[in-house]
Amino acid sequence: MSAENPKEKNKKGVYNFKMVQPIPAYLIALAVGDIEYKEISERTGVYAEKSMLAKVHEEFSDMEKMVVAAENLYGDYDWEQFDVIVLPPSFPFGGMENPRLTFATPTVIAGDKSLTSLVAHELAHSWSGNLVTNATWNDFWLNEGFTVYFEIRIMEALYGEDRANMLALIGRQDLEDEIEGMKETPNDTKLKLDLKGRNPDDGMNSIAYDKGYLFLRTLEEKVGRDNMDAFLKSYFKKNAFSTTNTEDFITYLNENLLEKNNITFNTEEWIYQPGIPDNAAVIQSDAFTNVEKTLNDFIATNEIDVAATANWTPQEWVHFVRNFPEDISVAQMQKLDNTFDLTNSTNSYITMVWYEQSILHGYHGNNVDTKIAEFLNTVGRRWYVTTLFSAFAKAERIEEAKEIYKTARGNYHSVTANTVDELLGMK
Repeated sequence: MSAENPKEKNKKGVYNFKMVQPIPAYLIALAVGDIEYKEISERTGVYAEKSMLAKVHEEFSDMEKMVVAAENLYGDYDWEQFDVIVLPPSFPFGGMENPRLTFATPTVIAGDKSLTSLVAHELAHSWSGNLVTNATWNDFWLNEGFTVYFEIRIMEALYGEDRANMLALIGRQDLEDEIEGMKETPNDTKLKLDLKGRNPDDGMNSIAYDKGYLFLRTLEEKVGRDNMDAFLKSYFKKNAFSTTNTEDFITYLNENLLEKNNITFNTEEWIYQPGIPDNAAVIQSDAFTNVEKTLNDFIATNEIDVAATANWTPQEWVHFVRNFPEDISVAQMQKLDNTFDLTNSTNSYITMVWYEQSILHGYHGNNVDTKIAEFLNTVGRRWYVTTLFSAFAKAERIEEAKEIYKTARGNYHSVTANTVDELLGMK
């Protein structure tokens, strides 16, 4: 449970849990199953089904390092224990920051720790979201924008600036795509939302996460990292175990950072206006520049420099695949698949973006259609599922999508199923 846990099964099947810190109701969660626990450090560990436990433990073995890195940034971890439970594939989210016991999707078990930024994200919520919680869902960006900023700072501390910038740039691309998709509803691109009469789920998108992050990163570049860190540390401490809203944050920001340092910043434009302000921080990655060169050379010559890709991280592969030009040919995709076996990638993120491009560009080689159907029948993570069904809709292959969905729907959590029902017009 999102509380102090006994960690071991007992013959009576009676378990007691204790939570001494105050938390909002939405952070109360219970997982029930034949699961086991394995410690990483005195205050970190993992729960999973027995068949998954060793893999999960290895994948998340840097958790204690992540907690230390987070504490070095913004103060003590105030929840005593930080554990992660890996749930069945039907779990609809990447992760959920339930205090002391983060719930996680099995899609992050890649075998190389390449997708563990999700763990850094949920850990960061122990400060932004759990310790200091948005007062209403209109203020959701206070939870998620701060957490993405904190997550990327943790990843930078552990794995270096370039890895952090790759993650930030992928988020920037997600944000551009989200804004493009909201051209008809520009008010939904504001950080401070008005969800009156709407489902709070409508605000759970890249605006809260990635525009919120970009606001904080731009603010950091304006005020300096040392000032920014001191401000955030004091913000978390002052508001610990309470809720706050956007207006209170702005007041605290003005009094404790901007006015204190005689700095002018367009805070109100970032928060209350649609779109991205002109002063947004420019995020750069040398690694991604090299990826783009490799892709452009391939498109121009039909020859791929395999040596240039030898040490690519999954983030570089995702950037490569996501940026295929609209006129990439089926033959070129076949060549890439034959060379790198992308259809059979064991990294769920790479697989998802490759399948998306396959659907959009009408690529049917190497049994990819069967693999896509298998993926949609065994993965319930809403982000992945809706990305692929959206691609089918965009490619005008809606009947094909519906045939897959008939068998897949029963494997999905209602959160995922409800979204896809609407997407495919099957409500």
